[in-house]
Formats: sequence, structure tokens, C-alpha cells
Amino acid sequence: MKPQVFGWLAAGLLSANGALAQTYVIGVEKQSFQPHYWISDQGEYQGFARDVLDLFAREAGLDIQYQALPVNQLTQHLLNGSIDFKYPDNAKWAGDLKGNKDIAYSLPVVQYVDGVLVPPKRQGKGIDQLARLAVVDGWTPWTYQDRIDGGQTQVVRSADLGQMIKQAMKQQADGAYYNVVVATYYLDNIRARPGALVFDPNLPHTRGTFNLSSLRYPELIARFDRFLAEHRQEVDALKARYQVESNLDSEYLGMEQWKIDFLKRQKEKDNP
Repeated sequence: MKPQVFGWLAAGLLSANGALAQTYVIGVEKQSFQPHYWISDQGEYQGFARDVLDLFAREAGLDIQYQALPVNQLTQHLLNGSIDFKYPDNAKWAGDLKGNKDIAYSLPVVQYVDGVLVPPKRQGKGIDQLARLAVVDGWTPWTYQDRIDGGQTQVVRSADLGQMIKQAMKQQADGAYYNVVVATYYLDNIRARPGALVFDPNLPHTRGTFNLSSLRYPELIARFDRFLAEHRQEVDALKARYQVESNLDSEYLGMEQWKIDFLKRQKEKDNP
């Protein structure tokens, strides 16, 4: 299967001597991970990540292309040099593949929480009630690995996010492990079943960050760090627009917006 490549500045950029400037290739995940990123019906890489990286390219005067690859192939492409950058990445990911490679990582672009979503009636029931955990192929629920190894929790494999949500909603699993913002977005906007599953903050979950990485160009990673600092307002505005960090640090994490608004109004009434 030929990787999809999406360009920025189709004509390229000219260097001072009139030659075409170098084009840098950012390897991205070929999957729908809304609102962070996705491939549109027209075949274009879109979302929060695209907007942030495009903004960086414009500000830095760089010619970049996006190469969409299967998630499980991206790290190898970074290591063999067929892509110049990888997004998203994290120093804690794929340690067995990366070994002691001197990969440069940017400052965090966005925070995330991976956790378990359950039917509302199961929320707060505790970890002992989590006998079957739906997990998308390629995902590893590290915080549950001891229970899985010990036979206390059985993994129910899912081909994709849609199947995993269906398994949890039909009680073929007791909960579904995924990125909380992405799973909630899917329920609210694609499946149109807001509140059918809710994040259970009392169950083990993982907090982390999405970063930009490069093996070849640590100097451009440092430049990207300066961009994040100097253009913090623009990046924060994009985060708000796409709601990629929606309520990550509040009691409302994983709730649909109408319920958040209702609970906030109730609090205002109780505490005039």
C-alpha cells in the first residue's frame, strides 16, 4: 500500500540562491483520531495537529509534507530515515525499537489521558468489577498489565475504536480502554450516543503528552520548542477550538458538554 503524502506549499520554497529549499517529511498516523488528527474523505491530513504543524512551518519558513503511515510502522520509518519527523511521539513509547538511538523530542504539544470508559451504571464500581477490558489492536493498557498477566482481567480485542465502543455498550466487555478525549468525541459526534459510556476516574489511568520527534534534525526540534513558547496564545486557541485538552484537569473529564454546562449551573445555584 502506497503511503499517503500531503504537501504544504505546493510550489516549494526558494532558498537565497534560487534553488528549491529542502522539503521535510513528517510521519503521521494513518488513522482517525479526532479531534487530534484524521484523514478526511478527500484524503487530506487534518485536525489540531495539522494546524499546529502548518503554523510552525509558516512561521519558520519551512517546506513540509505529511506522510501518513500505519501506526505500527511509524517508529521504524523514523529510525531508518524515510521520514524526518514523527508526530505524535513520546520518549516512553516503543523503547524496545528505539534502543539507545539519540532521538530528539520537543516540548509537549498537547496533554492526554488514556483510561477506561464504562456504562454510567458501572462507574465507581471499582477495579475488581473490570473482568473484561476492550482494547483496540495495537494498544497496550500498561496500568492493567499486572491484572491481565494474573488472569484477573481478560482483554477483549477490537479491530478499531468503533468496534471497541460497540463491545462495551453491548456488555461484551465491562469497560473500554482508550484516549478519553478521542473516545468521548466519537460517542458525542460520530456515534451520536453522548453519555453511553463515561470515563471512570477512579480506575487506573495514564497521563502523558504528544511530542514531535526527530532523529536527524535536533536543531529543528529546538526551533519548534521556541515556536511553542513564542506562539503559545495561537496554540492555546487551537487547543480550545478542537477541545483536545477538554477538561483534562477537572472533575468533568470525559463528560459531554451539555452535562458539564448543567452541573456548572447547579453549582452556581448551590453556591450563589
